[in-house]
Amino acid sequence: MTTSTTSAATAAPTTATVPALKEWGAVAHALLQGRQALLLRKGGIGEKRFAVGADRFLLFPTVAHSHAEAVRPEHHDLLARGAADVSDDAVVVRALLEVVEVVPVTRPERVGELEDLHVWTTDSVRRSRVGFRPRHLLTALVVRAAPLAQPLRLPRRPEQVGCFSWLDLPLDPPLDRAATAAGAPARTDEDLREVAAAVRARVG
Repeated sequence: MTTSTTSAATAAPTTATVPALKEWGAVAHALLQGRQALLLRKGGIGEKRFAVGADRFLLFPTVAHSHAEAVRPEHHDLLARGAADVSDDAVVVRALLEVVEVVPVTRPERVGELEDLHVWTTDSVRRSRVGFRPRHLLTALVVRAAPLAQPLRLPRRPEQVGCFSWLDLPLDPPLDRAATAAGAPARTDEDLREVAAAVRARVG
Protein backbone atom coordinates (compact mmCIF):
# COMPACT_ATOMS: atom_id res chain seq x y z
CA MET A 1 0.00 0.00 0.00
CA THR A 2 1.38 3.42 -0.94
CA THR A 3 0.70 6.75 0.68
CA SER A 4 0.71 10.18 -0.91
CA THR A 5 3.59 12.48 0.01
CA THR A 6 1.64 15.60 -1.00
CA SER A 7 -0.25 17.53 1.67
CA ALA A 8 -1.62 21.02 2.26
CA ALA A 9 1.41 21.71 4.40
CA THR A 10 3.79 21.00 1.52
CA ALA A 11 1.75 22.61 -1.26
CA ALA A 12 3.30 25.64 -2.91
CA PRO A 13 2.05 28.88 -1.31
CA THR A 14 -0.10 31.19 -3.35
CA THR A 15 0.47 34.93 -3.51
CA ALA A 16 -2.56 37.18 -3.13
CA THR A 17 -2.90 39.90 -5.72
CA VAL A 18 -4.70 43.21 -5.45
CA PRO A 19 -6.17 45.19 -8.39
CA ALA A 20 -4.49 48.51 -9.08
CA LEU A 21 -5.18 51.26 -11.61
CA LYS A 22 -2.25 53.07 -13.20
CA GLU A 23 -2.56 56.86 -12.86
CA TRP A 24 -0.28 59.85 -12.53
CA GLY A 25 1.50 60.17 -9.19
CA ALA A 26 0.43 63.82 -8.99
CA VAL A 27 -3.19 62.74 -9.32
CA ALA A 28 -2.77 60.32 -6.41
CA HIS A 29 -1.84 63.25 -4.19
CA ALA A 30 -4.65 65.38 -5.66
CA LEU A 31 -7.16 62.68 -4.78
CA LEU A 32 -5.83 62.27 -1.25
CA GLN A 33 -5.92 66.04 -0.66
CA GLY A 34 -9.50 66.30 -1.92
CA ARG A 35 -8.55 68.49 -4.88
CA GLN A 36 -9.90 65.86 -7.25
CA ALA A 37 -12.54 63.14 -7.05
CA LEU A 38 -12.74 62.29 -10.74
CA LEU A 39 -10.75 60.11 -13.14
CA LEU A 40 -11.14 60.28 -16.92
CA ARG A 41 -10.18 57.13 -18.79
CA LYS A 42 -10.29 55.64 -22.27
CA GLY A 43 -7.92 52.70 -21.93
CA GLY A 44 -4.32 52.23 -22.96
CA ILE A 45 -2.75 51.47 -26.31
CA GLY A 46 -2.73 47.76 -25.50
CA GLU A 47 -6.47 47.69 -24.70
CA LYS A 48 -9.51 47.71 -26.97
CA ARG A 49 -11.34 50.04 -24.62
CA PHE A 50 -11.45 50.98 -20.94
CA ALA A 51 -13.40 48.77 -18.55
CA VAL A 52 -13.80 49.14 -14.80
CA GLY A 53 -11.71 46.23 -13.52
CA ALA A 54 -12.70 46.49 -9.84
CA ASP A 55 -14.98 48.49 -7.57
CA ARG A 56 -12.19 48.99 -5.05
CA PHE A 57 -8.52 49.18 -5.93
CA LEU A 58 -5.15 50.75 -5.24
CA LEU A 59 -3.68 53.52 -7.35
CA PHE A 60 -0.34 52.62 -8.95
CA PRO A 61 1.55 55.89 -9.56
CA THR A 62 3.25 56.80 -12.82
CA VAL A 63 5.22 59.85 -13.90
CA ALA A 64 6.29 61.46 -17.19
CA HIS A 65 7.78 64.81 -18.22
CA SER A 66 4.56 65.64 -20.10
CA HIS A 67 2.61 65.74 -16.83
CA ALA A 68 4.01 69.18 -15.97
CA GLU A 69 2.45 70.90 -18.98
CA ALA A 70 -0.83 68.97 -18.55
CA VAL A 71 -1.43 70.07 -14.94
CA ARG A 72 -2.80 73.54 -14.23
CA PRO A 73 -0.26 75.89 -12.59
CA GLU A 74 -2.11 76.14 -9.28
CA HIS A 75 -1.54 72.39 -8.82
CA HIS A 76 2.13 72.24 -9.84
CA ASP A 77 3.13 71.62 -6.21
CA LEU A 78 1.78 68.09 -6.67
CA LEU A 79 4.24 67.23 -9.44
CA ALA A 80 7.30 66.86 -7.21
CA ARG A 81 5.32 64.79 -4.71
CA GLY A 82 4.13 62.47 -7.43
CA ALA A 83 7.60 62.16 -8.93
CA ALA A 84 9.05 61.25 -5.53
CA ASP A 85 6.78 58.19 -5.44
CA VAL A 86 8.20 56.72 -8.65
CA SER A 87 11.75 55.53 -9.28
CA ASP A 88 13.35 53.07 -11.67
CA ASP A 89 13.17 50.25 -9.17
CA ALA A 90 10.21 51.02 -6.86
CA VAL A 91 6.90 52.85 -6.47
CA VAL A 92 5.13 54.14 -3.38
CA VAL A 93 1.42 53.25 -3.29
CA ARG A 94 -0.57 55.61 -1.06
CA ALA A 95 -4.21 55.64 -2.16
CA LEU A 96 -7.09 53.21 -1.86
CA LEU A 97 -9.93 54.10 -4.24
CA GLU A 98 -13.54 53.03 -4.38
CA VAL A 99 -15.82 53.66 -7.35
CA VAL A 100 -18.80 55.83 -6.46
CA GLU A 101 -20.24 56.22 -9.96
CA VAL A 102 -19.29 55.49 -13.57
CA VAL A 103 -20.48 58.06 -16.11
CA PRO A 104 -20.00 57.56 -19.88
CA VAL A 105 -19.03 60.93 -21.37
CA THR A 106 -21.60 61.30 -24.14
CA ARG A 107 -20.98 65.05 -24.56
CA PRO A 108 -17.18 65.28 -24.86
CA GLU A 109 -17.42 68.78 -26.31
CA ARG A 110 -18.30 69.94 -22.78
CA VAL A 111 -15.29 68.45 -20.91
CA GLY A 112 -14.09 71.99 -20.19
CA GLU A 113 -16.96 72.25 -17.71
CA LEU A 114 -15.29 69.57 -15.57
CA GLU A 115 -12.15 71.63 -14.91
CA ASP A 116 -13.11 72.46 -11.33
CA LEU A 117 -13.25 68.72 -10.55
CA HIS A 118 -9.67 67.78 -11.48
CA VAL A 119 -6.12 69.17 -11.79
CA TRP A 120 -5.54 68.75 -15.55
CA THR A 121 -5.70 71.50 -18.14
CA THR A 122 -8.73 71.36 -20.39
CA ASP A 123 -6.45 71.35 -23.45
CA SER A 124 -4.67 68.23 -22.20
CA VAL A 125 -7.97 66.48 -21.50
CA ARG A 126 -9.20 67.26 -24.99
CA ARG A 127 -5.94 66.23 -26.61
CA SER A 128 -4.91 63.09 -24.74
CA ARG A 129 -8.21 61.79 -23.40
CA VAL A 130 -11.02 62.93 -25.71
CA GLY A 131 -8.88 62.98 -28.85
CA PHE A 132 -7.33 59.56 -28.23
CA ARG A 133 -9.45 56.96 -30.06
CA PRO A 134 -12.20 59.51 -30.81
CA ARG A 135 -14.77 56.85 -31.72
CA HIS A 136 -14.61 55.43 -28.18
CA LEU A 137 -16.47 57.01 -25.29
CA LEU A 138 -14.47 58.60 -22.51
CA THR A 139 -15.36 57.18 -19.09
CA ALA A 140 -15.63 59.39 -16.00
CA LEU A 141 -15.07 57.64 -12.68
CA VAL A 142 -16.17 59.41 -9.53
CA VAL A 143 -14.04 57.87 -6.79
CA ARG A 144 -13.71 57.91 -3.02
CA ALA A 145 -10.02 58.17 -2.07
CA ALA A 146 -8.53 57.24 1.29
CA PRO A 147 -4.88 57.10 2.34
CA LEU A 148 -3.34 53.82 3.39
CA ALA A 149 -2.33 54.01 7.02
CA GLN A 150 1.15 52.97 5.92
CA PRO A 151 2.22 53.73 2.32
CA LEU A 152 3.48 50.66 0.48
CA ARG A 153 6.89 50.72 -1.18
CA LEU A 154 6.77 48.04 -3.87
CA PRO A 155 9.45 46.89 -6.31
CA ARG A 156 8.76 47.68 -9.96
CA ARG A 157 8.42 44.59 -12.13
CA PRO A 158 8.87 44.26 -15.91
CA GLU A 159 5.24 43.19 -16.39
CA GLN A 160 4.06 46.51 -14.92
CA VAL A 161 5.60 48.51 -17.77
CA GLY A 162 3.37 49.42 -20.69
CA CYS A 163 0.37 51.46 -21.76
CA PHE A 164 -2.49 49.64 -20.06
CA SER A 165 -4.87 50.57 -17.27
CA TRP A 166 -5.01 47.71 -14.78
CA LEU A 167 -2.51 45.43 -13.12
CA ASP A 168 -2.47 42.95 -10.26
CA LEU A 169 -0.09 43.75 -7.43
CA PRO A 170 1.29 40.92 -5.30
CA LEU A 171 0.47 42.20 -1.85
CA ASP A 172 0.46 41.09 1.75
CA PRO A 173 -1.90 42.02 3.36
CA PRO A 174 -4.57 41.62 0.69
CA LEU A 175 -6.93 44.45 -0.19
CA ASP A 176 -9.62 43.71 2.40
CA ARG A 177 -7.06 44.07 5.19
CA ALA A 178 -5.44 47.08 3.53
CA ALA A 179 -8.87 48.73 3.45
CA THR A 180 -9.29 48.40 7.19
CA ALA A 181 -5.95 50.17 7.61
CA ALA A 182 -6.95 53.11 5.43
CA GLY A 183 -7.50 56.57 6.85
CA ALA A 184 -10.53 58.81 6.49
CA PRO A 185 -11.70 59.50 2.91
CA ALA A 186 -10.61 62.81 1.41
CA ARG A 187 -14.18 63.81 0.48
CA THR A 188 -17.48 63.22 2.26
CA ASP A 189 -20.25 61.11 0.79
CA GLU A 190 -22.32 64.25 0.27
CA ASP A 191 -19.45 65.89 -1.64
CA LEU A 192 -19.10 62.83 -3.86
CA ARG A 193 -22.82 62.73 -4.60
CA GLU A 194 -22.57 66.36 -5.71
CA VAL A 195 -19.56 65.58 -7.91
CA ALA A 196 -21.39 62.66 -9.52
CA ALA A 197 -24.46 64.81 -10.16
CA ALA A 198 -22.30 67.54 -11.70
CA VAL A 199 -20.56 65.08 -14.01
CA ARG A 200 -23.86 63.62 -15.18
CA ALA A 201 -25.36 67.07 -15.77
CA ARG A 202 -22.35 68.45 -17.65
CA VAL A 203 -21.12 65.60 -19.84
CA GLY A 204 -23.26 62.50 -19.22
